[in-house]
Amino acid sequence: MIRRMIVMLVLIGIVLGLYFGYQQFKAKMIHQFLSSMANPAQTVSTVTAATQTWQPEVQAVGSLRAVNGATLSLEVGGVVDRIGFKSGDDVQAGQVLLQLRAEDDTAKLAALEASAALAQVNYDRDQRQLRAQAISQAVVDQDNYNLKNARAQADQQRAIVAEKTLRAPFAGHLGIRAVDLGQYLTPGTAVVTLQALDPLFVDFSVPQQALNRVVVGQTIIAKIDTFPDQTFQGQIIAVSPAVDTESRNVQMRASLPNPDHRLLPGMFATIDIAAGTPEQHITLPQTAITYNPYGSTVYLVEKNAQAAGGQPSLVARQSFVTTGATRGDQVAVLTGVKPGDVVVSAGQMKLHNGAPLVINNKVQPSDNPNPVPTDH
Repeated sequence: MIRRMIVMLVLIGIVLGLYFGYQQFKAKMIHQFLSSMANPAQTVSTVTAATQTWQPEVQAVGSLRAVNGATLSLEVGGVVDRIGFKSGDDVQAGQVLLQLRAEDDTAKLAALEASAALAQVNYDRDQRQLRAQAISQAVVDQDNYNLKNARAQADQQRAIVAEKTLRAPFAGHLGIRAVDLGQYLTPGTAVVTLQALDPLFVDFSVPQQALNRVVVGQTIIAKIDTFPDQTFQGQIIAVSPAVDTESRNVQMRASLPNPDHRLLPGMFATIDIAAGTPEQHITLPQTAITYNPYGSTVYLVEKNAQAAGGQPSLVARQSFVTTGATRGDQVAVLTGVKPGDVVVSAGQMKLHNGAPLVINNKVQPSDNPNPVPTDH
């Protein structure tokens, strides 16, 4: 009996030992599994912080306008008798563009010029007779008045005839013809647009804080979205003497050479004005910065001193930074990052201090200081 009891107790002890050992092993495995699940390695992209030379700039937006530009029309009405231009022509100042029918007015002018010539003959005769004391001074004065009146009437009619002719007031490039031969025009009817295209003005405004860095004669760089791969250089020629009280901006005007007439009045332009000496800044892609109400942060990549076998050897460390100016996709970092630091550029939204990292730089966010929109 005693032997059987001992054997039974031994078997029960073995069973209980196996059971409690299994429970301990299971608990340990569950703990390891949950620990690995709580802090999995995160895949991120990184960039190495580097110093770049930045030229301080004042940026603005503006629009192009012609030095001289007008929609041409006539002050008087009439029937179009002759058109002396084609749409898109380049014309010189004073060139005849359009002529209204003016036979009646020309005939009236000839009659008035004849009357003025007769008045001149009578006045000259009076002068000779007055020297011979054959007529009185009153007759000479009357004929002198008649001469002046005849000349004035002829000049008036000559001006009416001249108003029947449309001439280019300045040299430039014509637009689309808006009238036809034989058409009756009322006074003020638009005939064609004339624009002087070389040079062009570009009007823009800058904040009043930039007035101490922008002066007349300074060079500007204009960018037009019509020509995304080109820049156009001009020069500031005028600064408004007053600040707009609503926007606190100052209007400026620059002259932009346009010898090939590719730029047109009304185009939108972005303006860059170099202001001050070049500066050295640590730059990062803007995607690397996390902006928060309590401060801007980045995640630096550091080696994990406690990494065991099979564990990631890199971890994330959060660092507060002070940012400066931006330029395209880049932002200047004033404090918090040193040259050579490896910074997380994408994927930082899922990170926290000490998070293990796996780096994959096959796809990088844009880091272009002069990005250009691309149509897809």
